[in-house]
Amino acid sequence: MIRRSILVAAIAAMLPAVASAQSWKAKYPELLLSIVPAENASGVTQRFEPFIEYLSREIGTKIVLRIATDYAAVIEGQKAGSIHIATYGPSSYVRAWTVTNGGVEPFNTTINSDGSVGYYSVAYARSRDAGTRIEDFRGRNLCLVDANSTSGNNVPRFAMSKQGIEPEKFFGKVVYAGSHENAVTALIQGTCDIAFNWWNSETDSNLTRMANKKLVSAGDVKTVFRSDLIMGSPNAYLASLPADLKAAITKAFEEAPTKARAAFDRLSDGKDLGFRRVTHKDYEPVVELQKFVDELRRKRAS
Repeated sequence: MIRRSILVAAIAAMLPAVASAQSWKAKYPELLLSIVPAENASGVTQRFEPFIEYLSREIGTKIVLRIATDYAAVIEGQKAGSIHIATYGPSSYVRAWTVTNGGVEPFNTTINSDGSVGYYSVAYARSRDAGTRIEDFRGRNLCLVDANSTSGNNVPRFAMSKQGIEPEKFFGKVVYAGSHENAVTALIQGTCDIAFNWWNSETDSNLTRMANKKLVSAGDVKTVFRSDLIMGSPNAYLASLPADLKAAITKAFEEAPTKARAAFDRLSDGKDLGFRRVTHKDYEPVVELQKFVDELRRKRAS
């Protein structure tokens, strides 16, 4: 009799959680996960499809991948509530957090192969060109990535400002390439003479990924600038999602390296170790960077 009462009590305790899960599954028959491509769209699809399939199985509802044209589209999608999960750069996350009044919530970032968290902004030039520093390229053309890109715009502008360089006056032309891959391609093709990009290590960067796909030879470019360490790019979901759904999403991401190793490795060509939890507090220094960039924009507009 005692055993039966214990069993009944245990089942009763489980019922609210089961009912809650069924409730959000009815409300969210599918979840949209959006990403801005650092490479061409087909490359992103190939990289993410196995991971999206894994997430759908683990979370128990369909996950749909949406490849956005730029960070602004992702931000607006989360502001409207139509994009439930997004992969951001630190600056674009802060922008999303600001325009949604805290309506997006970061939950994790990737762990690099050496156990560190974070990445760098680098500037590339063609190996055959003279010059070893950004200052050596006055009057030449500059390729940035996206106005909301941390490593492709905001950190570069901040770093150049500290050197007394105002890009629109220092360079012959400033071009937004749209993606990290496009920026490197534009450099090789001669559209620009300096191109900013993201970089984790000598063996893990947009450049090495392009070289692995035979799109470029790594020896064709040289690094003329590298920033201080930037906080890792966060994955963020809508703060309004049910708590148990957010927990299920976080858990699925964290368990991917063990439950779906091949799918997880494809995301980074096997370079990342896993995911580390983050909160908005981790990105407070980026809030200050964003204020700096916004002030620059106001000055240019006035």
